[in-house]
Amino acid sequence: MKIMLDAFWRALAYCLHPRVVLLSLLPLLLMVVAGIAFAQWGWWPVVDTVRQWLDGTAVQTVIDQGFDWLGVPQFKSVIPSLLVVVLVTPLIVILSLLAVATLMTPALVKMVGARRFPDLERRQGAGFFPSLGWSLGHTLLALGLLVVSIPFWFIPPLVLVVPPLIWGWLTYRVMSFDAWAEHASKQERRALMQRHRFELLTMGIVTGLLGAAPSVVWASAAVFIAAFVVLIPAAIWIYALVFAFSSLWFSHFCLQTLQQLRQEQESGYRGSTGVQTTLDVQAHEVGRRPANGAGELMELPRNPTP
Repeated sequence: MKIMLDAFWRALAYCLHPRVVLLSLLPLLLMVVAGIAFAQWGWWPVVDTVRQWLDGTAVQTVIDQGFDWLGVPQFKSVIPSLLVVVLVTPLIVILSLLAVATLMTPALVKMVGARRFPDLERRQGAGFFPSLGWSLGHTLLALGLLVVSIPFWFIPPLVLVVPPLIWGWLTYRVMSFDAWAEHASKQERRALMQRHRFELLTMGIVTGLLGAAPSVVWASAAVFIAAFVVLIPAAIWIYALVFAFSSLWFSHFCLQTLQQLRQEQESGYRGSTGVQTTLDVQAHEVGRRPANGAGELMELPRNPTP
């Protein structure tokens, strides 16, 4: 826990570094293009599809009655837009995560390693393509889990538990792998993931909740529709900055735990070597005894005769 909190504060401080701010803009450039393309060609068709799907359903009836009871019937028309926002937000989060993992994380890990752990040996446990495959595989699995868990989102207690757990699991699996990819061997990475899985999952859940914070800005449907082009880039940059913080947090934590593991292994090796040396000396001295009270030692026979 101490290492996790120390890494948290260090990650916050590193977020103010100009290099980190510039790196956070790289995923933004890619995501802005995707966001503008969706706003230009995909937004209204998707909204119209959702509206047609809702028309005449029990869900639409319940929603209309709820707004009538609240005295705000004018908000009925924005429900399809809100549903589209809810559906698009996870995709943007996942794409931001992939962009950060691909573009930012290696650079941030190198920066943390150079500044804090310059003497930490790089054992190249995984290269670029294994890291990319790991990220894609876990992202697809997380998408599947999200789709399967959608019915549980309508149950008030579970909606606060299931999505954060999925985000936390995905974040820690992707971020920790990338943080250890260059410095740790495959065996070290597996051992550390097993040893620190609780801390890593906690970090993943926290960063996953932070990543969901920009969705609050999108909750105002009228403002969102009017300022779609402005809010999308702003929200994506916030996502990128949050994931940059996540990457820094995992980098500090993972590299420090790796250094700790190697120090433990080195101390254990030295301890076992010291014990063996002591045993060798004692075994050698067993055959030597003081003779007649003098200070000299007399060599005893190795195989005394009966």
